[in-house]
Amino acid sequence: MPDIVDWQQPPRRRRRLFFLVLAIVAVVIFTSRTALSYYVDSLWFGSLGYGDVFRKTLSLQWSVFTAFFASTFILLYGWILALSRANRSDLPVDHMIIIGGQPLRLPVARILRLLGLVVSVVIALVTSGSAMTSWPTFALYWYAPRTTGGVVDPIFGKSLNFYLFTLPAWQFLTGWLLTLAVIACVIAFFFIFFTGSTRMLSGRRGGYVSRPWRGFSVAFGFLLLILAMCAYIARFERLFEEHTIFSGVTYTDAHIMLPGMLAVCAALVLGALIAAMNVVSVPRARWLVAAVAPAVICYLVLQIAGWYVNSFIVKPNELVRERPYIGYNIDLTRQAFGLDHLAQREFPAETTVEAANPANNQATLQNIRLWDWRALQDTLRQIQEIRTYYDFPDIDIDRYEINGTMRQVMLAPRELNVDKLPESSRNWINEKLIYTHGYGITMNPVNGFTPEGLPTLILSNMPIQSTVQNIVVKRPEIYFGELTNTDVYVKTRQQEFNYPQGQANSLTSYEGTGGIVLGGFFRRLLIACDRGDLTKLPFSDDINQESRLLMRRSVRERVAALAPFLTYDSDPYIVIGDDGRLSWVLDAFTTSDDYPDSSHYALSSGPIDYIRNSVKVVIDAYDGTTTFYVFAPQDPIIAGYRQIFPALFKDAAAMPPDLRKHVRYPELLLKLQAAAYGLYHMTEPQVFYNREDLWTVASEVGMDETGQQKTQAIEPNFVLMKLPGETAVEFVEILPFTPANRNNLIGWIAGRSDGEKYGTSVVYDFPKTKLVDGPLQIEARIDQNAQLSGQLTLWNQQGSHVRRGTLLVIPCGHALLYAEPIYLQAERSPMPELRLVVLALQDRLAYGPTFDSAMRALFGGEASSLSGSTTPVEPERSAVASGTPTKPVADLNGLIAGAAQDLADYQRLTAEGKLGEAGQKLEQLKRKLDELNARQK
Repeated sequence: MPDIVDWQQPPRRRRRLFFLVLAIVAVVIFTSRTALSYYVDSLWFGSLGYGDVFRKTLSLQWSVFTAFFASTFILLYGWILALSRANRSDLPVDHMIIIGGQPLRLPVARILRLLGLVVSVVIALVTSGSAMTSWPTFALYWYAPRTTGGVVDPIFGKSLNFYLFTLPAWQFLTGWLLTLAVIACVIAFFFIFFTGSTRMLSGRRGGYVSRPWRGFSVAFGFLLLILAMCAYIARFERLFEEHTIFSGVTYTDAHIMLPGMLAVCAALVLGALIAAMNVVSVPRARWLVAAVAPAVICYLVLQIAGWYVNSFIVKPNELVRERPYIGYNIDLTRQAFGLDHLAQREFPAETTVEAANPANNQATLQNIRLWDWRALQDTLRQIQEIRTYYDFPDIDIDRYEINGTMRQVMLAPRELNVDKLPESSRNWINEKLIYTHGYGITMNPVNGFTPEGLPTLILSNMPIQSTVQNIVVKRPEIYFGELTNTDVYVKTRQQEFNYPQGQANSLTSYEGTGGIVLGGFFRRLLIACDRGDLTKLPFSDDINQESRLLMRRSVRERVAALAPFLTYDSDPYIVIGDDGRLSWVLDAFTTSDDYPDSSHYALSSGPIDYIRNSVKVVIDAYDGTTTFYVFAPQDPIIAGYRQIFPALFKDAAAMPPDLRKHVRYPELLLKLQAAAYGLYHMTEPQVFYNREDLWTVASEVGMDETGQQKTQAIEPNFVLMKLPGETAVEFVEILPFTPANRNNLIGWIAGRSDGEKYGTSVVYDFPKTKLVDGPLQIEARIDQNAQLSGQLTLWNQQGSHVRRGTLLVIPCGHALLYAEPIYLQAERSPMPELRLVVLALQDRLAYGPTFDSAMRALFGGEASSLSGSTTPVEPERSAVASGTPTKPVADLNGLIAGAAQDLADYQRLTAEGKLGEAGQKLEQLKRKLDELNARQK
């Protein structure tokens, strides 16, 4: 018989030293990256003046992590040790195995303890990591104000504070405890199996061993207690459930399920007591079955009773039974989405030209947006990008005072896209030190066109040129924007590219205070390690101690890093301040999915049943300064976060006036409110139940990515207009409604953006007895017009294609005015040109090559024409204001000279092989010749 080899334990001191070194190495490996990231983040937060925010966030995260890690580890490892000691007599001290024909004795008890330690640590790390990501839940529970304006739910009488702050914390804690209870049962069952196997291997088959079953009974009783807690909390979760007709608690819930779930809770507690009896007496498996039996019986009886009541009491009399609960859902959903503060007015939707009252609605007519933002974006990319590495990622709509008159304009920031740099220029110095920022912005009136169909630019070119004295950009560099998604280093010895200038380039050096100071070599080395720039940054001769790192330059990434607990609008917009600086404004929201008896609506981050536009974030495009202004201080969620981070938020009154006058009603909020209002404008339960007056957002004809037409929900439209019944011109955001499954309009909603009316909304209802055309019906009328459809078909067959802009629905006086721009785009040219403007009232359709000619045809009595003067007339100088027809004054000499120049340009471009541009010149020549022919007649 071979000698048995004992598994030798190393000396105690060597063993301790080994584990100490192993622990240190593990800590260094797993925490060095995190510590380095925290170090750089602390520098970044500090550079923005939010060092306290970073430290508070870090302390909250790690407090939650530590609490859950310690609790999980102590409970699990303590449970394992308790079971080990309780079953010590049935656990082998060691076990012999054969390796290579040689017997080896292993210390089983020691290995089990080590395995229990590892399992406990791993589970504790996983659960505490999950809890760490939910730190806002616990922070709000601890810091949120305890008063919420007296709002209580009608079922339990709990305050709104309970549902927004307390219940989410309870839900997380019970989920955590339930996980531990299940794991504890698994561990106890493992000991039953292991001790039983040991007894069988040792030949001790007889007798009944009670100790392992006592341990399992303890774990099972704990599990039943946690299930009782879950059942109790599930009663409140009934208020968030979605049903076919409405959301929240139903008649069956209120009368059967909620009381019945209390009975289930009591049965589970009774089962836990039975399981406890199985601990103190001789344990038997039948006692464990008896422990769960009361809860199972109660649950089955509850389900049967609920089915019976719902099927035979509620369904035959559903409206009568559910009426009060439908009312709760209506009231609380309207509160959750701010619909209870909507003003409601009547709109006559008259159809005559006189009802539009053009003489008294010039502000509206002068600001009809004829530039579709997609067409303008494509045009600017051709005429204002200047170099291939610039881009216009978005077009924003705003209002500015121009020559003493408030005008609606479109702005497009010119950002640098490093991905478009030539391959020969794609190196570290160019991407990190030289090409660091975009430059400038374009601005044009929403209906301004040149004779060539291009936008009339107020701001353009590089350096920026302005045609209006009071609109000036003094700091045009854009270091922070929508495309700025890379790190750059500024204040280096290498000058930065500013903008192209003739054969040379204009260079500059950063003069702002934004970013992290790189400092000495060691600090630079740490930053380089964190940012993945280890081989370049520490050894660059261009970097000095005053150099700065600009990171998180994307405005969305920037605000998400500072306040990840807020929900952000996907569309930041740029503003020109009175000081000539560029700033980004981004709407931020507080949301929840725990508002009682409120219906859920989808966001990209998940379904919500509560939203408030609580915050406006302003980001300076040059130095990255980021400021959070609170616009809804009464919102309990933002009040809670202000308690947690008092240094992060400022009052709305602190926003500079030149920025405050450019805030606007958020698109995301208006879309959600419109979706909810389509159903919840019905406040009478019977009407709501029957869906007698269901509305949806109107649809329009759009284009998909392949250029094919598709029907889609209309987008919110910003309009500078005079609301019906109001005297002042306002910047409002509007959306029209149609009845469900119908195309005619039934009303519209307007979100107001100016002055004291900011943040309020008004809904205008159309008469129920009047049929008002919707966008799809107007589109059909355009397609059915013989002259228009024939011309559009012809244009689509001449090496070009027709591009139709968004059909706008604009209230004007007591009527609705519809406007659609139609562009022509050559196949080889991505630049669309305005060729037609179509205007319509309910009973009248007019069109012309310019806005002014279409207005004269609609209001002045002239005949619509596909050709005519292509020289735009400024709306404010148009005679439409008086309602009388006018004849355009022709400048024949100018037309002849322009035609001759177009011909010369066409010949030159053809010779140079620039066929796309030559085709555009030919089209311009044809229009001028048509105009000359018309003048001769």
